[in-house]
Amino acid sequence: MRKLIVAILSLSSFMLHAQSNTSAPIKRVSTGVIAPKLIYKVDVVADPSTTRMLQNDTTVVVGMIVDKTGKPEDLKIVRSAGTGIDASVLSAVSQYRFTPGMVSNQPIATPLNLEVVIANENR
Repeated sequence: MRKLIVAILSLSSFMLHAQSNTSAPIKRVSTGVIAPKLIYKVDVVADPSTTRMLQNDTTVVVGMIVDKTGKPEDLKIVRSAGTGIDASVLSAVSQYRFTPGMVSNQPIATPLNLEVVIANENR
C-alpha cells in the first residue's frame, strides 16, 4: 500500500505539469489557400450633410461573399455608421472587384469582412 501511495504522489506532479501546457497556441496547417485580394475600388460618395455629423474618421464593416469571378455578393452591414453612410458604402462596395479566393489553385466563393474607413474632412 505504501508503494502505491508513493507512486501516486510521484506521478501526480508529472500529470499536473502535463496538463498545464494548454496555453500553447493551436496552429492550423493549411496549404494552397489564398484569400481574396482587392484589385479595384470606387470612392464612397456620401451626402455632405451626413458626413458633417461625424466627429472622427468612421469605420464601416461590410460582410460579403466574393464569388469565383471576384465580384462581391450578399452584401450586408456588420458595423454601421448610420443609414445614409451605410447606403453609400454598400453602393460603392458593390462595384469593387477582387481576385477570387483560391484553394489548390481553384477559385472558390469566399466569405469576407471588409473595413471601409470614412474620413471626416471637416476636422
